Amino acid sequence: MRAKIAVIYYSSTGNVHELAKAAAEGAEKVGAEVRLRRVPELAPDSAIDANPAWRAHVTATQDVEVATLDDLVWADGYAFGSPTRYGNIASQLKQFIDTTGSLWQAGAMANKPATGFTSAYNMHGGNESTLLALYNTFHHWGSIIVAPGYADPVVYPAGGNPYGTSHPGGGTPSEETLAAARYQGERLATITARLLAGAAQAA
Repeated sequence: MRAKIAVIYYSSTGNVHELAKAAAEGAEKVGAEVRLRRVPELAPDSAIDANPAWRAHVTATQDVEVATLDDLVWADGYAFGSPTRYGNIASQLKQFIDTTGSLWQAGAMANKPATGFTSAYNMHGGNESTLLALYNTFHHWGSIIVAPGYADPVVYPAGGNPYGTSHPGGGTPSEETLAAARYQGERLATITARLLAGAAQAA
């Protein structure tokens, strides 16, 4: 059964965007229908213009569709991405999540697989705590967390983060990190499809 996967992310200078694209590629590899969506930018132009890489990324990704609550209703599984902000997710992604109250009350995200990926400026800049903070939302939604764990050797060359693919900073994501993100998207889509097939057989 073909899974529908929403890859929803926030990225300032582009690293999380690259991880999001890789996760989407992995899900598509195993036959999933994928929506790649960015959340709205909340920072003022003065802050964006102060960082040329930030402005360049905003300009380069204007054609990426903006996430809506309809994407959460549509999807059978979710991959969320955010840079670290003091060991937590970025306010842009948090603002989007904070609009999901009505869907949460309706159980729209319950029993749907979900996973996360992130990027920090420094090697120990909060990648793991950011993912754990994101997963708190999944607990409240009643979603099923699908972390990569160490279920595939591709995780190790990317830094070995079992909670989710994480870019440790220092330039753009390496091919090893992108490969781990592809695997994470593939794993999410595969497990989502299995759950859908099981539900269909039980119906």
